[in-house]
Amino acid sequence: MRIGELARRSGVSERSLRYYEKQGILRSERTPGGHRDYGDWAVDRVIRIQSLYAAGLNSQKIARLLPCMRDVDAGPTALTDGQLVAELTAERARIDRLITDLLRSREVLDEFIDTASAAVSS
Repeated sequence: MRIGELARRSGVSERSLRYYEKQGILRSERTPGGHRDYGDWAVDRVIRIQSLYAAGLNSQKIARLLPCMRDVDAGPTALTDGQLVAELTAERARIDRLITDLLRSREVLDEFIDTASAAVSS
């Protein structure tokens, strides 16, 4: 499939797809006319890349991780090793800290909203 179809099917812009290629986390073949050509697997790969970015991973970590994950179900490949598991465990701990900080911030805002609402209502 061409880049426009991959963009449509994955919900990701053509610009992002080109960026993913530049970062080495997505690959394409080239047609004789020089157009990018992707296999059906690319839709799952792009969706996986998007979810990894959303989890806060940068392109270097994603590039390290993707060869260790199957595109279809994100299961481990033969390249998965203990070092990768340790890196991912550290990433999860980082995300947990962010969640804790965000929850704390929300509590502060909730308290202020409650206090401000009571003051405005009076």
